[in-house]
Formats: sequence, structure tokens, C-alpha cells
Amino acid sequence: MGLELPILWLSVLMFGGLGVLLLLGLPMAFCTGSLAVLFLFLFGNSAVLNMLPSRIFPFMTDYQLSAVPLFIFMAAILEKAGIIEELFDVVYKWLGGLKGGLASATVISCTLLAAMVGVVGATEVTMGMIALPAMLKRNYDAKLACGSLLAGGTLGILIPPSVMAIVYAVVAQQSLGELLVGSVFPGLLLSSMYVGYVTLRCYINPALGPALPVDERVSFVEKLRLLRRTILPILLIILVLGVIFLGIATPVEAAGIGTFGAFIVCAAHRQLTWDTIRDAGIATLKATAMVMWIFFGATMFVGFFILKGGQTFVSDSILGTGLAAYGVLILMMVILFVLGMFLDWVGILLLTVPIFLPILKGLQFDGLFGLPGVASSDVPLWYGVIFMVNMQMAFLSPPFGYSLFYLKSVAPPQITMATIFRSAVPFLFLQAIGVGLCIVFPAITLWLPKMVYVAN
Repeated sequence: MGLELPILWLSVLMFGGLGVLLLLGLPMAFCTGSLAVLFLFLFGNSAVLNMLPSRIFPFMTDYQLSAVPLFIFMAAILEKAGIIEELFDVVYKWLGGLKGGLASATVISCTLLAAMVGVVGATEVTMGMIALPAMLKRNYDAKLACGSLLAGGTLGILIPPSVMAIVYAVVAQQSLGELLVGSVFPGLLLSSMYVGYVTLRCYINPALGPALPVDERVSFVEKLRLLRRTILPILLIILVLGVIFLGIATPVEAAGIGTFGAFIVCAAHRQLTWDTIRDAGIATLKATAMVMWIFFGATMFVGFFILKGGQTFVSDSILGTGLAAYGVLILMMVILFVLGMFLDWVGILLLTVPIFLPILKGLQFDGLFGLPGVASSDVPLWYGVIFMVNMQMAFLSPPFGYSLFYLKSVAPPQITMATIFRSAVPFLFLQAIGVGLCIVFPAITLWLPKMVYVAN
């Protein structure tokens, strides 16, 4: 029989210990996994130990998680094929004549890439090496240039195919297809807000983002000719998303089709070599292993916490505030934002969704300002998309936002960390507005899945 400790002090001990280990710089997977084993030994018993295999084995055998390595491998192959460079080149030559055109081209390129790669790191780093020097060379404001890159890069976790959507669907037992379809409009909404913000600021103050000089612009005929280079990547996007939206294939099957299509695109660009395949395979192995180890550690950690009454404790604490349903949701959004300053999105998802989602399912969301509400059956889908929009803020929020460090790793020496931090602030506000719009207008998330799945 293990030691007994009131749930309040157990919560303080568990999450305080997690905070200390993270501050020491230990990887998230080992922090949660080692603490779970330690607390199981100290406060558990032989029956509780059975939780280890019973929590981990379902993840190891979950069919939907097969999409994670497939989409990551597809992203790695496309990155090696030079697709990112070509897309940016085409878009910036189309928009370069506009004020702030290069920054807008960066966001649009990132949006297109998000629909192909589903991860943030590859887009952020590669676009940072290509787009940032191009903007700085043409006297763009450093903060505007960095901000557009940071915000555009985070779209990879929202616009399908999204690795985050796959993980959420498994944890929440939500239809992955509906989640991918539901994240389309919020992703396009945020992309449009970024472009609108950049364009408005540059037309108010043209010095922030001057248009390309006339001698660097290309004719309309040349612009049309450039579009030929985007045909295969665009067809790949349409193919992967189309087979999901039309119900022809499951997301896992679509990931397999996309991976095969990425080989074809890579071959068409004459980049399909053994070195390319090997490098893409190693990158996939590292990224997938990281996600799965965090899975194993965090699911044991949360599983033990729930078993000891943690879910009831958190639920009673949140509902004990006396807040209405939407107030509870806003409180959760604030908690997620704060966690995003310090934790990886995988850890946040695995730590919070098993606790927060059951609370939200028990609440009535009747709508705000006389607008339509959300049915109980739609709450997991609605919350999933809101969660992903919120997690974009985690990538940009100091002090440990991943995108901030991705960009710094490839930025010129004159771009300081302080500049990158300041550049993220306006786009954090835009992302917060995006979260608010998805809460107030749930149809942004729910309308398209209903249309697609009713039609099918």
C-alpha cells in the first residue's frame, strides 16, 4: 500500500516537481515519465501499476497515429525537394509590387506549405532562410518581417493535414476527419488576418514594407509562366485534402497517398536521391520518436493524477469559481496560454485535454449575444479547433515559444532575440482575436464538417 496524501498537496507536488524538472532543462517526455513512475511507486500499489501497460498499449496500437510518421515523412521529402523555395519565389513575384507584398507573400506561402507539411519547424526554418533575407535586403521593418514569418509558420499546426489534429483526435476520441475539415476555415481566417494586418500597416506607413522596385517586377505573362512550377504541389494539396473531405479515404490512407505523391513531386524536381530519402527518414524518425515518448510519459502522469482523484479536484476547483460555461472556457484558454509559455504543445494537450474536455462536455453552451450555441455532441470538435488556434500562441509566446527560437537559429546576426520577441506581440493579439471569433461564432468551426459529412 502506497503513501496517502490529500489531492491538493499531491497536485502541488506533482506539478511543482514537473515545473522544477522542466526548468532544469530536462526533456518533457522524461520529466513526465520519471515523475509518473516515482509517484506510482510512492503513492500507488500493485493494482495501480497495471495502469502502465493499460495506458501505453492503446497508444502503441492506435491506427490513427500511423498518420503522424506518414505526414512528417511527406513534409521532410517536400522540404528536401526545394518546394518551399519555389513557392515563395512564385508568390513574392506575384505580390512584390504591392506595399508589404513580400511579407504577405511569406504568409501566403506558409499557408500553402501548411497544407502540405503539417508541422511548424520545417516551414519556419526554411522560410526564415529564404524570406527573411529577402525582406531585410529590400529595407522591410525587421519586426514586421519577423512577425509575418513567425505567424505564418504557426499555421502548420492548424491547417490540415495537422499532426496536432491527429494527436488530439486520438486523446479526445474525436473523428480525425471532422477535426481536419473543421480546422480549414479557422486556418484561412487567421491567414487572412495576418495578410490584412501586414497590408494595412504598410499602406499606412510605406516605409515598413516598400514595394519592389519597378526593375525587379515581372510581367503578367511571366507571372503566368511561373505558376507552372506550383502545379504539382497544388495538385498534391488538393489530392490529400480532397480524398479526406470527400470521404474517399481515411486520414491515414490520405497520408499514405500524400507520401507517395511527395515522392513524385520530388522526382519531378530531380531531387529524389538516396541521400534525400535517408535524410527525410532520419528526420521522421526523430520527430515521431519525440512525439511518442512524450505520449508515453504524459499519459502515465495524467493517468495517475486522474486515478488519485485529480480530475474531480480540478473540475470542482474550476466549477467552484461560479463562472458560467463561457467563463469556464475562457479560464481554460488563459491556463493554456500560460502553459504555452513553458511547455511543448504535445505535453499541454496530453496534460489538459483528458481533464478539461469532460468538464466542457457537462456544460451548456447556448450561444453569446443571441448567436447559435454548440450542441453537447459537437463540443469535442469545437474545443479541438479552439485548442489548436490557442496552441499557435504557444509557439509565439515568450520565453520558450518554439517558433521564436526556430527563427533565431537562421536569422542574421543583427536580428536579436529581443527583436524577435517584440515582433511576435501584434500577431499574438491577432491569434487571441482568432480564438475569440471561434468561440463567439462556432459556425466557423462546425459548419464545414456538417456540410461535408452530411453530404457524404
